Amino acid sequence: MVNLGLTSVDDVIAAKHPGLQSYAACQSHAFMKGTGSFILGVAGLFAIQKGLQKRLPYALQWNLLISIVASSVGSYTVTRWETQKCSDLWLLLETGKVPDRSNPQVPKPEEPTGPRQTKYGI
Repeated sequence: MVNLGLTSVDDVIAAKHPGLQSYAACQSHAFMKGTGSFILGVAGLFAIQKGLQKRLPYALQWNLLISIVASSVGSYTVTRWETQKCSDLWLLLETGKVPDRSNPQVPKPEEPTGPRQTKYGI
């Protein structure tokens, strides 16, 4: 039995997917990084807003709300970014190929040259 967090995985499944342990460790690291960025973001933004309290006086509840919402967006972005890296790692370990994440080049449609005519004859 291989342990992934609190869950035990059969040896047969672990043997079939040799990168499972690395992927689980990567995901755990990604989630902890997101949690850490949320906590540090709330603390940092709250401290900055407390420093600006003399120039922009507003209630404590708004300080907390702004800090929490902004940190939630930031931690979501960090977690999504790190999870994408873990998915790429999983694909690399399973297939041996690095996935191509670049934007596909879409060919532009050709514009007709010469005079254009609408359905009204103009």
